[in-house]
Amino acid sequence: MFGLLDKNTTILLLSNLTVLAALFGIGRYLKKRSSVDIDAETVRSFSRNMMAWIVVCVVLALALMVDVRFTVFFFWFVSFWAQREFVTLTPTKPSDHRTLFFIILVFPVAQYLLVGYGLYDLYSIVIPVYGTLFIGARIAFANDPDEFLARTAKLQFGLLICVYALSHAPALLTLDKLQTWNGNITAWELWDGSKAGLLLYLVVIVQISDMTHFVADRTLGRHVIAPKVNEFKSWEGLITALVVSAIVGVFIQMFLPVTPFQYYGAAVMAIIISVMASSGTMTMCAIKRDRGIARHGMLVQSRGVLDRIASLCFAAPIYFHVTRFFLEVESLEEIEAANELLQTAFQTGCQLGIWT
Repeated sequence: MFGLLDKNTTILLLSNLTVLAALFGIGRYLKKRSSVDIDAETVRSFSRNMMAWIVVCVVLALALMVDVRFTVFFFWFVSFWAQREFVTLTPTKPSDHRTLFFIILVFPVAQYLLVGYGLYDLYSIVIPVYGTLFIGARIAFANDPDEFLARTAKLQFGLLICVYALSHAPALLTLDKLQTWNGNITAWELWDGSKAGLLLYLVVIVQISDMTHFVADRTLGRHVIAPKVNEFKSWEGLITALVVSAIVGVFIQMFLPVTPFQYYGAAVMAIIISVMASSGTMTMCAIKRDRGIARHGMLVQSRGVLDRIASLCFAAPIYFHVTRFFLEVESLEEIEAANELLQTAFQTGCQLGIWT
């Protein structure tokens, strides 16, 4: 098809954009209907969310139509913008400005370059190890010990969430060999799908989780999870988001198999993504409440990048590592060895009468 997009991923992408456009249209319609008994601010917020996701998906689609490194560059730009917002959200002291140069430019560029070249052994440790140590040492050398731990923690968390965590989304495109279970021959085999499907699956499920949580909170929500953090997020909304995400995940895998997961695997991964997406949203709400800010940023429809990517930032690294741990293999010989082990176990079970 185009760039990294194959037939299934293209259909999924177009279907997703169609649904988002339809929901945005519904939001605009409700906004104009004053007779509709729905809170106007809720409708405006819903429409802004849809428009933001449309912009994200369109730009992501254009990036995927080029190649891996262009997609990595797109995520680097998002990280760069998000970090700038995070720094203004959590003000620093003049003595931290030289440290900010490394946090906003040096470490993010290094992280995404390593991701672009697929150097997992390096990009998995550069920020959490070397970045963490550097920030503490650099602030100490600035000769300003006031609120040292608070300043260090803020800068470390911003770098970890806005850069390190988000970089795992494009890192999905650099996974080498992934195995998948073929039920027809009851054996593992090398997956020949497009890695773009893995990334799109993540983005789509995050969207579904966010949208479902938003709607369910305002229609079904009775028990608020943490009212001091967010007065809308409810347990009913969380559970509904988990269920709907799992159903959509299985539906995608059944009709547009863009991942190497089985149906049950797609459901489990969707639940994991939804839980982490909700956790990211709650964490960002807690940060903003701590700073006395309800909303922050003006990138898309009066909503900041941080508001848009918080859920994706928390979901991406967990999704990446679970996929890599269970499905990535170093060689075809590893798959053959696993199949031989399964065959041996099956034959032993037959001899012992465990199964026939």
